[in-house]
Amino acid sequence: MAGGIGTTFANDFLKLLLQATAIANIADNAASSPLTAVFLGGHTASPSGTAQTTSECAYTSYARVSVARTSGGWTVSTNTAALAALTSFPAATGGSETMTHYSVGTASSGTGKILFWGTVTPNIVISSGVTPQITTAVLLTVGT
Repeated sequence: MAGGIGTTFANDFLKLLLQATAIANIADNAASSPLTAVFLGGHTASPSGTAQTTSECAYTSYARVSVARTSGGWTVSTNTAALAALTSFPAATGGSETMTHYSVGTASSGTGKILFWGTVTPNIVISSGVTPQITTAVLLTVGT
């Protein structure tokens, strides 16, 4: 038996998680202390949807990047979400590695919950002086 997720609900789901927009009669953004941002992380291998620290980049000066949970942080359309603007990680001041994956999670540092993850194509080769960037062409997709 084949199945899927409705396009309207997929868009609503992405908007709830990434833009803090309630889904009428189903889900509301937390009223007492909602997340105001989610955090973009870089990874050297697939984090497999577990903790944000799994295979996380470790070059000198690396840090996750805060992305607002608003339409200014994310655009949502037809089962997909994308960053609203080019997003840069801190420039490397030492170390070298290759960023092959990204994650969108709930914590600015330490172990956090991964909401979405995917492949960075092309991979980003990082060395001192390189500023890794994730473009608006990287899409998060829900459903089929």
